[in-house]
Amino acid sequence: MDRVHAPNSAPRSPRAAAVVLALALAGFGALSLRVGSQGTWTFAEIGRGLLAALDLGEDLPGLQQIIFELRLTRLLTAAGVGAALAFSGALLQGVFRNDLASPGILGLTTGASLGASLAILLLGGYGPALLMQRIPGSTPIFVSLSAFLGAVGVALIVTSVATTGGRISVPTLLLVGIAINAAIGGLLATIQSFVLRDFEVARAVFAWGFGTLDDRAPVQIGILWVGVAIGALAIPFVAKELDLLASGEEDATALGVDVVRVRAIALLVASLAAGLAVAVAGQIAFIGLIVPHLVRLAVTRSHRALLPLCLLGGPVFLIGTDWAQRTLLGASPLPPGALMSLFGGPFFLFLLLRNRARIQAW
Repeated sequence: MDRVHAPNSAPRSPRAAAVVLALALAGFGALSLRVGSQGTWTFAEIGRGLLAALDLGEDLPGLQQIIFELRLTRLLTAAGVGAALAFSGALLQGVFRNDLASPGILGLTTGASLGASLAILLLGGYGPALLMQRIPGSTPIFVSLSAFLGAVGVALIVTSVATTGGRISVPTLLLVGIAINAAIGGLLATIQSFVLRDFEVARAVFAWGFGTLDDRAPVQIGILWVGVAIGALAIPFVAKELDLLASGEEDATALGVDVVRVRAIALLVASLAAGLAVAVAGQIAFIGLIVPHLVRLAVTRSHRALLPLCLLGGPVFLIGTDWAQRTLLGASPLPPGALMSLFGGPFFLFLLLRNRARIQAW
């Protein structure tokens, strides 16, 4: 199976790229904390608010400290979601050996969104009373688990349908992803129409469809970052193997790679990352497509560096674009899911046009 990729220029230092991304993350993070619907603050006020949030200084006056902590929560959510989705996309592109693979295109995010929406329905009074009595206080965990199971279910379906004789067909892979996105999209639309009369449940379900970074509970952010940390721990177990797998499954097997094990770990971790991102912030597509591609193009294709750099590049991309649009649009910013689609749709079309010759050879 041919890989779809752009030619990579001379290798660049992953360490230098990590430093640049870390500095960009700090810069965009500070700018994101500075701008909001309640006005623009100075960097001195941001520093004071951060020290107060860490119990190392006095609070900002009036309601400003509360507003600052809301902005900080939004920032931590965006960083975790960006890292999870970019990391998930890099794993999927590595295991399927195709740069067009991503959590959104293959249907993992829609599967996670369906799982989360069903969990919201159950929690919103549409489930058995016995279930409702057993899960009070564990709502974020229940929604996160449901989203993870939805993502895993889609990953298994896509992989099994696209695999013939032990080999994964790229055209079938992408077509199955499109079909699953369409089918689950219909189910989500049905759920949304079903709960229209219940304002609170409908609002929660709609938020998952467009994505949101606001009003996330600390426990949700904690679950998300635990998932990102678990994903990062998997890097030493799959990075070298994914590099070897790039030359083909037969060659990788001859070199001692357990393809089944690597594929299982990569799919589970990618599903975990995408599922938790969706459980916390809803559907925010294309980060898992754009960020790994840019990192490969600018720095390296080696997964030993690619995977960690995506954990930095995802937050930089999401926080940076979110800050830019809030600066330009003021009090009426776009939902993050809509914003990413405006970037991702043309980018995906660009990749298809750039690789027409390879696609015709499939």
